[in-house]
Amino acid sequence: MASERQTDTDYVRPLRRIVVGVLAVVLLLVFLVWRIDSPRVERFRMAVIDRVVPSFDWALAPVTQVTALADDFRSYARIMEQNQQLRRELQQMRAWREAALQLEQRNAELLDLNQVRLDPQLTHVTGVVMADSGSPFRNSVLLNVGARDGVVDGWAVMDGLGLAGRISGVGNRTARVVLLTDSASRVPVVVQPSGQRAMLSGDNSAFPLLDFVEDPDDLRPGDRVVSSDDGGVFPAGLLVGEVVMSRDRRLRVRLAADYGRLEFLRVLRSRPMEQITSTGDLVLPQPEGPDPAPEAAADRASGSETESGPDTLPDQTADGPAPRAIPAMPGIVAPNTAPPLAPVPDAALTDG
Repeated sequence: MASERQTDTDYVRPLRRIVVGVLAVVLLLVFLVWRIDSPRVERFRMAVIDRVVPSFDWALAPVTQVTALADDFRSYARIMEQNQQLRRELQQMRAWREAALQLEQRNAELLDLNQVRLDPQLTHVTGVVMADSGSPFRNSVLLNVGARDGVVDGWAVMDGLGLAGRISGVGNRTARVVLLTDSASRVPVVVQPSGQRAMLSGDNSAFPLLDFVEDPDDLRPGDRVVSSDDGGVFPAGLLVGEVVMSRDRRLRVRLAADYGRLEFLRVLRSRPMEQITSTGDLVLPQPEGPDPAPEAAADRASGSETESGPDTLPDQTADGPAPRAIPAMPGIVAPNTAPPLAPVPDAALTDG
């Protein structure tokens, strides 16, 4: 038994050495073939790959499965992380939703107590952005809505969140929108919470300028900017953006509208402002009944022919005509006016 084991060991060791040597030589040859830069060797390499690799798909299947499993595990880990983050954000949004509902209820109660009349909700028509001007000197887009949809020149245009521009040019089926960043855009705005009014001026940059501010020291970065109804250009209260301070210490506005992804825009149907052309009764009172002037004139004429009333001076005396009767007013006495002289009887004249 011991001799047989010794014989097997004597045969296995040399065979193992031969196999290892052959494998080393083959690997060296493969390395050299793969490193030789020659067209013939390149064609040989391609022929070997085309011949051998397809037949080894069964051998590469486990490796492919393991790689796919590792990718799936990493993707699952990312999904779990995103899910946890979304759960945290959802919990925060629930808290904000509850606070918003409470504020909305309180606002409704205060408005009802103060009997505030609010404007009805603005209606809108949504259009698809068909083209962009693409000019560095003009920022505008084209919508696929026009006069057939009731669009009127000058209406405000919004994206999903903030004010984007206004209608400037209406066709039958298309309309041009001048964005707030255009150099020709001028929009009246109100900065909250200070309530200061200003003018949003576009300068072909992503952050329009805030001009004609009453007191710039009262503004802070992050203040909310909404539209104003001054001049009847835009409805009041539309979100525009927030105040930022540029490097040159000028006040600018970070727009709430996402100009990088303008795919759909809403055109707000604005009602024309009511104009008051007539004066009020407080400024110019109107008579409630028929004009009493003709009747008063007739009564005055008849009274002057018969006798002088207590409120007027006589039109005629014994010596001759007197001045025209002057209406008497309470608290006012006619200056240097004497009562009329009584006529002298004829008997007194004859008695001498």
